[in-house]
This record gives sequence, structure tokens and C-alpha cells, in this order.
Amino acid sequence: MRTNKRTVWFLTLLSLVAVISIYYVKGKEPMSFDGISIFTKETTDIAKLTEGMDDSNKKMPVFAETVLFEEMRMEVRNERSKLNDQLRTKIGSAEYTVTEKNEAVNEMDQLTKRNSAEALMEMEIKALGYQDAFVRTENGKVTITVLSTEGQSKKQANEIIHYVKSSWDDARDVQVNFTGET
Repeated sequence: MRTNKRTVWFLTLLSLVAVISIYYVKGKEPMSFDGISIFTKETTDIAKLTEGMDDSNKKMPVFAETVLFEEMRMEVRNERSKLNDQLRTKIGSAEYTVTEKNEAVNEMDQLTKRNSAEALMEMEIKALGYQDAFVRTENGKVTITVLSTEGQSKKQANEIIHYVKSSWDDARDVQVNFTGET
């Protein structure tokens, strides 16, 4: 059977759209992270399952804080998108010199690297065991907001600071803030 590249590309794109659509449709309601509620739909079943547990074993949904983190990410993304559009306009314009256009290209590259580094650092902080993290960099200053329901301590903050400084060369000043129910 012969398939051309366009057909394969179309089917791949279609399956990706289907997966993302299902993810967003299912992701609108807050989920409890106790492992059982993923398979049950009704809240009465969840109440019955967690009825015998004490308060320390019950898991609370962190939907509101996660939405806040997503809003912060969207604000940064919109701000950087506007800057990127301005730089693209500058590159395409005949009013600027070649050196100014090269500086704009370099600035776009730095912006892309910074976005990638922030996203990678967020994933690495989540891998340390935190529920969510938001990383923002500005001229060597790194501000990290961590969602933690287990409280906060100087030891945890120092662990994150050490991790960021050891894995990120541009991080000169690192500040860690904790948020979430304690």
C-alpha cells in the first residue's frame, strides 16, 4: 500500500488534534489526586471511598492554584508574544539597518532560549515532588513560585535554589516563593 507524505502528515495531525481535544474536554473539572477518583465519576462514590480515612490521608483538589499558575503563564506568554511580534516587524522592515536587524534576531533567539529554559526548569522542579511550579527570569534574576500543600521550609527553598543555580548558568539571583494550602 502506497501512502504519500501528505496523507501521513494529515493523519498524524488529526490524531494529535483528537488527543488534545479529549485532554481539554476531560481537564475542565477539578480532579482529586488520590488515585481512585480518576476512575469514578460521581462525588458520592468518592465520599464513600474516603469515609474511613483520617484527615491526613484525604487529598484535596489543587485546581484553583493550578489555574492561577496557568494564568501567570498566559500573561508571560502574551507579553513575550507581543515582544516577538515587534521584533519580527523590525526584522521585516526596510527602515532598520542590518546590524539592528541582527540584534533583533539575537534578541528573538534569547527570548526563545529563555522560554525553553523556564519550561524545562518548571518540569524539573515538578519532578522534585512539587505539584506545580512557575518560573520567571528577568536579567539573571529567577523568581520561582512553587505550589506545595505540605508546607514550606528554608530547607526546601535552599534545595530548589541550589538545584536552579547548579543547573542554570544564567541564574545569579534566585528567589523561591511557596503557595498553597498548608
